[in-house]
Amino acid sequence: MTTNIPSKYNPKEFEDKIYDIWMEENCFRAEVNKDKKPFTIVMPPPNITGQLHMGHALDMTLQDVLTRWKRMQGYEALWLPGSDHASIATEVKVVERLKKDEGKTKEEIGREEFLKRAWKWKEEYGGRIVQQVKKLGNSCDWSRERFTMDEGCNEAVVEFFIKLYEKGLIYRGNRIINWCPDCHTTLSDAEVEHEDIPGKYYYVKYPYVENPEEYFVVATTRPETIFGDVAIAAHPDDERYKHLIGKKVIVPLVGREIPIIGDEYPDMEKGTGALKITPCHDPNDFEIGLRHNLEQINCMNEDGTMNEEAGKYKGMDRFTCRKEFVKELEENGFMVKTESTDHNVGTCYRCHNIVEPRVSDQWFVKMKPLAEPALKAGENKEVEFVPERFTKIYTHWLENIRDWCISRQLWWGHRIPAYYCQECGEIMVQKDAPHKCTKCGSTNIKQDEDVLDTWFSSGLWPFSTLGWPNQTEDFKYFYPTDVLVTGYDIIFFWVVRMVFSALEMTGESPFKNVFIHGLVRDAEGRKMSKSLGNGIDPLEVVDQFGADALRFMLMTGISPGNDTRFNNDRLESSRNFANKLWNASRFVLMNIDGDLIDEETAKANYKTEDKWIISRMNKAAKEVTYNLDKFELGMAAQRVYDFIWNEYCDWYIEIVKPRLYADEGTDKDTARFVLIKVLKDMLKLLHPFMPFITEEIWSFLPETSSRLIKADWPKASEKENFEKAEANMEFIMEAVRSIRNTRAEMNVAPSRKARAIFVPSKDEAVEFIQTGAQYFATLANITEIKIVHDKTQIGEDTASSVMEGTEIYLPLADLIDFEKEIERLEKEKSRLQGELDRVVGKLNNEKFMSKAPESVVNEEKEKMAKYESMMEKVVERLEHLKAK
Repeated sequence: MTTNIPSKYNPKEFEDKIYDIWMEENCFRAEVNKDKKPFTIVMPPPNITGQLHMGHALDMTLQDVLTRWKRMQGYEALWLPGSDHASIATEVKVVERLKKDEGKTKEEIGREEFLKRAWKWKEEYGGRIVQQVKKLGNSCDWSRERFTMDEGCNEAVVEFFIKLYEKGLIYRGNRIINWCPDCHTTLSDAEVEHEDIPGKYYYVKYPYVENPEEYFVVATTRPETIFGDVAIAAHPDDERYKHLIGKKVIVPLVGREIPIIGDEYPDMEKGTGALKITPCHDPNDFEIGLRHNLEQINCMNEDGTMNEEAGKYKGMDRFTCRKEFVKELEENGFMVKTESTDHNVGTCYRCHNIVEPRVSDQWFVKMKPLAEPALKAGENKEVEFVPERFTKIYTHWLENIRDWCISRQLWWGHRIPAYYCQECGEIMVQKDAPHKCTKCGSTNIKQDEDVLDTWFSSGLWPFSTLGWPNQTEDFKYFYPTDVLVTGYDIIFFWVVRMVFSALEMTGESPFKNVFIHGLVRDAEGRKMSKSLGNGIDPLEVVDQFGADALRFMLMTGISPGNDTRFNNDRLESSRNFANKLWNASRFVLMNIDGDLIDEETAKANYKTEDKWIISRMNKAAKEVTYNLDKFELGMAAQRVYDFIWNEYCDWYIEIVKPRLYADEGTDKDTARFVLIKVLKDMLKLLHPFMPFITEEIWSFLPETSSRLIKADWPKASEKENFEKAEANMEFIMEAVRSIRNTRAEMNVAPSRKARAIFVPSKDEAVEFIQTGAQYFATLANITEIKIVHDKTQIGEDTASSVMEGTEIYLPLADLIDFEKEIERLEKEKSRLQGELDRVVGKLNNEKFMSKAPESVVNEEKEKMAKYESMMEKVVERLEHLKAK
């Protein structure tokens, strides 16, 4: 019989076609179904400015494997997709486009018109990454796709803000924040990237007010902030400075008198052990300033230039000022010394310019009251991290959390729902713009110009996407979600925000498990980046190898929380695996003619190999399910690979070929039944990892009424555990391997027929050997089997091998043509003699021995020893054969 399945595996012919079918048939659609348990994953929303990279491919494949598996297990599985508005990144894109196309700034066209352009940009380019995600085969419920600025998410953000404000957890105040002088906005901790860059410690003299001839020395990495100095702090236990606390010094070249204060923050071992305090330009200094009620002096403008506090340096760029001010300090004798050092500097994730700590009037969230329930959720295992070690990072960050600055000086984003009376200054926080001031009745009201930090909205993602603050059917059924899959780099920034936001608003943790994965690095272990030029486009890989090969490569060899490497060899291995599966499936289909026999008839006629492969399949299903339950997706994928390649393809198909090629009969029909039965189950196990090829092969199989994506997950059954058949087949397979290895060691062609003598050491081995006669014949070309219990009965010159339970002897007469072997060994003897003559000649040559380096002489001596040993064996073998 011929089959319609193509002769060659070509993923381009069916991957897109299959995805379209899944979409048309709503295979990814999840419904509220009280008869089923829900399983929910919300996709970490990629930025609308983003382009699919290998990190996305890993992250999303992990989610898809879990979703497809749970769907097949009978859960109502929802994988909810969406994208993030990415305030800064998107605004930068729109501003750049506006400048390029029209030569205008956003201020010139105004807020309303700018937002129109931003939404237009989102419609044009924001869906690009969604289409790319689909190429990976991701089974998201696209009918529920969300966007962090859609109407529902916006309603949730406003509700969240107002509720926190009413509880006193949101406030407006002057506090230290991260400021980007180039993007002209505050940044969250998540938007600040830290880099070690070369810099200097500048040791500066601060003269004492009482005696200007003497001075206090302080080290700083940012001398341009000296204009904002309001104190010098020393540790109260520092013996060097105890007696100076309370005295005053003069800020060099500025002339301002500032106190020396005692505070426990300074590190007595670092620098001079004392610090200059500039509350407006350092977060730690800001906290010290609050503790000691110090003045706040800001010496820098928002664009990174110096202000009037810097005197003659007013208007100068901060780094130019540093250079010029250091020069002036040196000229006037205030610089003691400089030391080169590497120091950790925060940079803007978007423009990569150095961030400036700055005191600014912003909106903040009080974090301590929100952090405490989130800490308890971690302690009580309401949120569990996989692997568990990441709980420590989560806990540490919550224990050391600072108030969160949530306002951004941007136009693209959720506008802060705060309204200001322009007459009396009253602040009104509410959903809709008030008609008049609640305090003075004025109608002169203006909404806050700022928008909220992107993380403020994405922190609501697990429940805002399901309809909160409304008690929708989706929210009641699918929330809380089951698993969050994310990289370890955003545990603090995003995971923590989701947990405390959900606990505060819904009273429940937003997810049961946080499955942490590592980064995809290049083959050399380096992080993929634009600067290194080592990034790999997943779409190019899909085009060349197919989505299944990429997915399987990413899933094998990984473990929770650890980085993985992109490796072309592993990618080709995954494609080869797909090709192996395709060819094996095609072979099976080509040998299925007509209807299959019924299961009862097949069961009654199972042979040892049938029971073995069914039992092995049963155990594979159990082990794969166990590993998926433990989030060991790499181990699960490897187990499927081993079963398909080694057990089904390399052994079972080869074993049953004689049955398939035989005349029609029950034995042949049973083999066909088992081939299809096991093929179906192993396609199910592989489907979450390689969905396209498995669905395509499934479509050709007999007696499959629905799509594979909707098929039931294989369940392990005690009825299909055939321990004795497994032991029997493992014995037979090991014996076949031993015989094959013996042949290979003796350079005997596999096609040469031979006899085998078995000397069993265990009783059960006798039965296994007898059962194996037919297998030894077909798989090892053994024409006759003899079982003896006394080695003296072997009687002939043999080659032997030992395995558990038995020894195997192969008569040499069956393996070797003695005349040809003697001829071959004579030639080998002659060759070795020539090599020995050459080496001995060199070692007897006085000229060579006197001039050659010792290492070369030793090398020749090693060669001589090697050739002598080989010659000894060849001569011994020749004498043995000639004596026959």
